[in-house]
Amino acid sequence: MAKISLEPLRSLDGYVAAALVDADSGMLLAGDGTGVNLELAAAGNAEVVKAKRKVANNLKLNDTIEDILISLTKQYHVIRPLESNQKLFLYVVLDRAKSNLGMARHELRTFEKSLDFS
Repeated sequence: MAKISLEPLRSLDGYVAAALVDADSGMLLAGDGTGVNLELAAAGNAEVVKAKRKVANNLKLNDTIEDILISLTKQYHVIRPLESNQKLFLYVVLDRAKSNLGMARHELRTFEKSLDFS
């Protein structure tokens, strides 16, 4: 896999950190930012993705996860499985007071389309 740069995500309002994660293993493939242990977050959020997929499957929702939002009092944590590769997800931490969640989700979709795994 080519080296993936998460630096463009720094332009998100309230940006704290970001990661590209292998959903099966929880391995951190790329990381950027400070204030968050991204390896620990990658592993833990891979479990969140697996659990949500299992529940969706058990409920026979016949749908895919667009993103998972975890709202904390000071931060938003957005987990976005890639449309182009469901084995990977983006994880972004935003300062809640400085971010616009709708714009962040839109910009994450745009960023994903710019990724090239060749």
